[in-house]
Amino acid sequence: MDLIPSFSVDHTRIVPGIFISRQDTAGDSAITTYDIRVTRPNREPAVDVAAMHSLEHIIATFLRNDPEWKDEIIYWGPMGCLTGFYLILKGGRRPQEIHGLLLRAFRSVSTAAAVPGATAENCGNYLLHNLLMAKWHAERFADYLEKNAGNPEIFAYPKTERLVTEKGQDFYDS
Repeated sequence: MDLIPSFSVDHTRIVPGIFISRQDTAGDSAITTYDIRVTRPNREPAVDVAAMHSLEHIIATFLRNDPEWKDEIIYWGPMGCLTGFYLILKGGRRPQEIHGLLLRAFRSVSTAAAVPGATAENCGNYLLHNLLMAKWHAERFADYLEKNAGNPEIFAYPKTERLVTEKGQDFYDS
């Protein structure tokens, strides 16, 4: 099987940031998946599951209610590795163009008095939340985004380099 694009990102060099993971089309419309990397993979601890779940609820609610962006939002959800989120938007904006939106979204976590939708009726695992840790991770990431707004490294994926054998096969070093 072919290696999927997200596995061709060099996870030893990626830093927290906002990256284009992939771009697709649905009919005549462009759809862009963004990698919102909150922690540095394999170097910093991943976000704990309960805090990640709370961040998912709070930020999804913020994004889907933002008057300027709500019609562009397709999906917001956590990565399986718990180092970030995927954001899927209509259109093909550069990561720098959604920096302000994400900064506001992560800053909004600080004012949350409760996790929206954290009831048995609204959530499949409503007891798995940690608002205090979600606030800590959100503040840390928002501060980072603010301090690094002019740093091109937080907007460009570091790609892995794959050797190709004489027979045209990809070589993957362990």
